[in-house]
Amino acid sequence: MRFYTKEHQYYCGIDLHTKSMYVCIMNQQEEILVHKNIKTNPDTLLKIISPYLPDMALAVECIFTWYWVSDFCVEHDIPFILGHALYMKAIHGSKTKNDKIDSHKIAALLKDTHGLCLPG
Repeated sequence: MRFYTKEHQYYCGIDLHTKSMYVCIMNQQEEILVHKNIKTNPDTLLKIISPYLPDMALAVECIFTWYWVSDFCVEHDIPFILGHALYMKAIHGSKTKNDKIDSHKIAALLKDTHGLCLPG
């Protein structure tokens, strides 16, 4: 297994769905700067994350709708991390689950650099 291990000033975790996504952006001190449910739309996402570029990494859980986010990150030179759902134990095994909590946990796992397994 390979894990993402680079540090950034900002970390973005997204709980992604077909029509909506919950975005959580936190800084190095784990202060939540953005925690918002938005429509699944690249323009809306760019508007929310722009203040935190260029030193931000973005992560989503591996579900069938992740491809456009990967392409979006490549287009905007944002490190993209795809977390394998079965390896994201903090989410998979949690007793308390909702989109807001999951997006925060994805961002926290990304910041901790040991919870997100890279595919391949």
